[in-house]
Amino acid sequence: MNNSFANHLLIAMPSLLDPSFKRSVIYICEHSDAGAMGIVLNIPIEMNLAEMVEQAAPEAEVNPDKASQIIIKGGPVSPDRGFVLHYPHGEWEGSLRLNDDFTVTTSKDIVACIGNDKGPEKQIIALGYAGWSPGQLETELADNAWLTIPASHELVFGTPLHLRWNGAIKALGIEPWQLTEQAGHA
Repeated sequence: MNNSFANHLLIAMPSLLDPSFKRSVIYICEHSDAGAMGIVLNIPIEMNLAEMVEQAAPEAEVNPDKASQIIIKGGPVSPDRGFVLHYPHGEWEGSLRLNDDFTVTTSKDIVACIGNDKGPEKQIIALGYAGWSPGQLETELADNAWLTIPASHELVFGTPLHLRWNGAIKALGIEPWQLTEQAGHA
């Protein structure tokens, strides 16, 4: 596939009103002729790290400074599965090194380590993921549902989640107010 959007961020256009994706920023982990998979980076859920560790590794302790860390709704597919997008890469079970900058891990061992400060320095913990069937993402891009930008550590890990959508748009060199809720083609 020549135009893979792996290691890019999808930025929802204002006209995208689906509650799972409204004003979302999604890191694309995989994109091929078989479809695409990504993790929403900016929609919090009603769960924190202490609650997740209690479910995933009840015997593990959680550093009180980390207990209230926000968990993200990674997408509508498999909302009971956990995904950790992180750096540095480390040696975790169920890890897939996506590139030099990002790794995704799906095993429970990393959650307990994050809770007791033995996990990766930079990470986003998400439940669920976003998935697209073959050609679906390309169609949505052609329909102006998304903007794209290469992923960066600053946008993914260095920008507070409530500012990621605005920050990603500004990284394109435009202001959010310049986007219209109307979709169209030139």
